[in-house]
Amino acid sequence: MKAIPMNNGSNKPKPSKIVVAAMYKFVDLPDYKKWQFLLLNHCKKNGIRGTILIAEEGINGTVAGRRKSIDSLMKFIYSNKAFNGLEYKESYAQKMPFLRMKVRLKKEIVTMGVADVNPSKLTGVHVDPQKWNELISDPDVLVIDTRNRYEYDVGTFMNAVYPETDSFREFPEYVKSKLDPDKHKKIAMFCTGGIRCEKATSFMLSQGFKDVYQLNGGILRYLEEIDPEENRWQGECFVFDGRVAVNNGLKPGNYEQCFACRMPLSKENLKSEHYEPGISCPHCYDKLSAEKLKRVKDRQRQIELAKKRNEPHIGKVYKSRIAKSK
Repeated sequence: MKAIPMNNGSNKPKPSKIVVAAMYKFVDLPDYKKWQFLLLNHCKKNGIRGTILIAEEGINGTVAGRRKSIDSLMKFIYSNKAFNGLEYKESYAQKMPFLRMKVRLKKEIVTMGVADVNPSKLTGVHVDPQKWNELISDPDVLVIDTRNRYEYDVGTFMNAVYPETDSFREFPEYVKSKLDPDKHKKIAMFCTGGIRCEKATSFMLSQGFKDVYQLNGGILRYLEEIDPEENRWQGECFVFDGRVAVNNGLKPGNYEQCFACRMPLSKENLKSEHYEPGISCPHCYDKLSAEKLKRVKDRQRQIELAKKRNEPHIGKVYKSRIAKSK
């Protein structure tokens, strides 16, 4: 059995009691459906929250809980030899970044929508953060940010090319229409934690590209391991949890998130006349349906009432799920 990662190899005490664990692995998992109940049950018993996706092609998830709970979950996952070699990353939060625990069955653990792309058999060359700067400094290397538009707007690597995609499903079309294996000889790609690059590089190799590289462990590992003075990252890194964004050392960033459209909001966005806490922001103020607007206003009203009573607000849906799980 593979050794269980503890504190990401660091013996330094952490100021927070909440461990945020991100994991993925592309692996043939024909019995993936049985894992939905097993994982959900184990996480709920141990007070873990977050989301795990399970598909025939593997596992992908980010969850949070106390140290003992996360260690217990990883021991449980590694009890299946199929998950040996799981890509695993830890960071820390001052408070629980998720409201509930979900384990979902999917067709893909990261959706590209292209058949016959198999990262468990073919991917690009993995480049560790310590060698990444040298690679992207090569003028012959095309550096591509595989993430979506709103993630790119929060931060990216210096001189990185942005495909202008709103969804990872659009990436294959970008490759086919904008890139040429005969012209673009060396390509370096990056994403948040590495999983999208696994699929993106696998797809590109299938399209005839030869020298394709990917940032091992993604932006998160780079920000954690590279000294600030050597850091080529510009801005912050969007993350898919309550922290919204992180910066050097994976410390919480300066962004907030719009509840209505889930877009990250900068300090400038928060000063906009179109920003209304919990209701709308400059990205969505003129796009919300009457039904959606009523729903978010009702939710914000309940949040404000909960604050006055000095109680946490977790929502009607979540309350009902807690009651059913008892």
